[in-house]
Amino acid sequence: MILTGTIVKAVSGFYYVETNGSVYECRARGVFRNNKLTPLVGDHCEMEVLDNSEQKGNVVKLLERKNAFVRPPVANIDQMGIVFAAAAPDPIPFLIDKLTVVAEHHQIKPFLVMNKTDLSSEIAEQLPQTYQLAGYQVFCVSAVEGKGMEALKEQLQNQVTVFAGCSGVGKSSLLNLLHDDICLETGGVSRKIQRGRHTTRTVELFSLGSNTFVADSPGFSNLDIQDIRVTELEACFPELREYIGNCRFRGCSHVSEPDCAVRAALEQGQIARSRYESYVQMYQTLKEIKEWQR
Repeated sequence: MILTGTIVKAVSGFYYVETNGSVYECRARGVFRNNKLTPLVGDHCEMEVLDNSEQKGNVVKLLERKNAFVRPPVANIDQMGIVFAAAAPDPIPFLIDKLTVVAEHHQIKPFLVMNKTDLSSEIAEQLPQTYQLAGYQVFCVSAVEGKGMEALKEQLQNQVTVFAGCSGVGKSSLLNLLHDDICLETGGVSRKIQRGRHTTRTVELFSLGSNTFVADSPGFSNLDIQDIRVTELEACFPELREYIGNCRFRGCSHVSEPDCAVRAALEQGQIARSRYESYVQMYQTLKEIKEWQR
């Protein structure tokens, strides 16, 4: 019997496939190894049932992927919840912007989650408006108080969502509040270096209901922009898109050219300065990367 399901966990060569509310422990057929193809968490697949009572099977076919990452090893993400803390640790806008760019480049819908709103910092008070100006949804929540969780749960419906962000911002704590069956280890923040302790070590999808999965995955905070070409960067900033093509020079970098529509919008307050500064920093980095280095 062949069933279609989703790989929700991968450990030591075993793949755990959820289908119709049940999870089967599977091995992957040798054809994947022969074709140098590795099944990933998030892959939609066909599974051959070997023992229905013991819920054992084999993954026999991977269905087409919409996107995939090597580090962390996960596929078919619909949206990315970029989590940052209002304080402890203080938010770093450039790291948030880097994650929005990576998501946009992979056709993943980004939204932002500001956790620890029971705390406060001067920079955090400005950030929701900054990202709303860019067209992103921002959810202000508190895992400690349970504030804002219902609106966040609504955002997750019928989607595969990965939570990304620096350690210590409360990703695992938020996931624990989403479903009674999720019980992830949580860690504090070092007072000395103001960084969280990594508590998530493997990629795993957690089911929140029909066609709804969330992941707390190690590695997403370390995603880099190196596979993005410098000419592709402007399209990864949605607030720039309406101005692209309106500059005096074709192929304008929006960094130093005269009569630049993007920089004119910046001066008029249509684009947040912190976002523009992140764009320039990423542009300068990508400009130095040669094609053979990718």
